[in-house]
Amino acid sequence: MVSSLDAQSYILAALTATGGIIGYARTGSVPSVAAGLAVGLLYGLGGYRQQNRQAHGVELSLLASVVLGGASIPRAIRLRKPVPVVLSLIATYGLYKFGSAYLKRN
Repeated sequence: MVSSLDAQSYILAALTATGGIIGYARTGSVPSVAAGLAVGLLYGLGGYRQQNRQAHGVELSLLASVVLGGASIPRAIRLRKPVPVVLSLIATYGLYKFGSAYLKRN
């Protein structure tokens, strides 16, 4: 099990970016690839800043989770399809992990 927050950020970055690329490959959806890469970039930057003990790393990963959740949770509730449900679970996990870390530090 991966315990460091920076590693978890990197894993979520890879999952969201890969998901966006797969969404584009399957449907040709430019918004899917743009959103997946943007959220992946936020998670990746958050992980990088956490790894190097720079300010706002946890906050960037938390922001990525908020953005992902804001986009995917309403779609998961409305459509009940696997992709939005999985994205919602990823967002919820990130909200819990990075939100908890943020609250502990502040």
